[in-house]
Amino acid sequence: MAERPVDGSVAAVESVARFGERLLANIERVMIGKRATIELTLVALLCEGHLLLEDVPGVGKTTLARALARSIGGEFRRVQCTPDLLPSDISGITYYNQRRGEFEFRPGPVFANVVLADEINRATPRTQSALLEAMAERTVTIEGETMPLPRPFLVLATENPIELEGTFPLPEAQLDRFLIRLSIGYPDEADEEAIFARFGAGDPLADLPAVTSPADLIAVSTAARAVTISADLRRYLTRLVRATRANESVELGASPRGTLALGRAAQALAALRGRDYVLPDDIKELVPATLAHRIILSPEARLRGRTVGQLLEEIVASIPVPVE
Repeated sequence: MAERPVDGSVAAVESVARFGERLLANIERVMIGKRATIELTLVALLCEGHLLLEDVPGVGKTTLARALARSIGGEFRRVQCTPDLLPSDISGITYYNQRRGEFEFRPGPVFANVVLADEINRATPRTQSALLEAMAERTVTIEGETMPLPRPFLVLATENPIELEGTFPLPEAQLDRFLIRLSIGYPDEADEEAIFARFGAGDPLADLPAVTSPADLIAVSTAARAVTISADLRRYLTRLVRATRANESVELGASPRGTLALGRAAQALAALRGRDYVLPDDIKELVPATLAHRIILSPEARLRGRTVGQLLEEIVASIPVPVE
């Protein structure tokens, strides 16, 4: 099943694994007891994909985003989304400089390596749409001029799914641009005590150092794409995604972008774990994080109490796993 590569990709993948361990250890200085969540965050980082952190307030969404940004050493900008936020507040504006007697462009916060869109569902649909081109094409078009964004470019968005007053749900097109959606969850008792002890003496995030650079990140991202996915696993992965469109409980299934997202994420996860080939377990583990936010259940299924998580579990159980 696993077609081992014949080139020298093993050494490259080992460099990805070392990179991941270095970043993970650094972020764990401020995120306690969330190793699996951090690992999936690093998967999104290696894929140069965007990450949606969806959870209740106070569990560490913004802390994780800031820790990741600090750790990679790139330019970081934060956008606090509110209903009065304008698209130009994100992308930038062209203004007339009276001193120079000419028009100049003032870049917005989207011109950074890591953009934290905090409480993104509080921004209006018009403002949310300002991020669509940036997330999909990594460019910004203003007054007919298209400008490239720096690389790497990563949007980390947070939202609270419980509080609905004054919020604007993300449209399907926007959700589909996120490679991964994560929920952090509450810590267990021991971890919560450790959080209190660590943050009670000060803010460790303020002293968190950068342990890599944007250039190094681009290099390891390229190495992660050298991980092999066998023909059998490509067929298995495609069948999993296509099954979300054929299910009677589904109104909107995962798009081909979901297929690409699952495949790229599986390569990154395998590389982080020191392998130059993808296993079926890598794909199955990533199905909820990469596909759940791309699926809309039918009204009948929702009335019956069905959830997207249950649907994906059934699909994974129903598709035969390739064997040697």
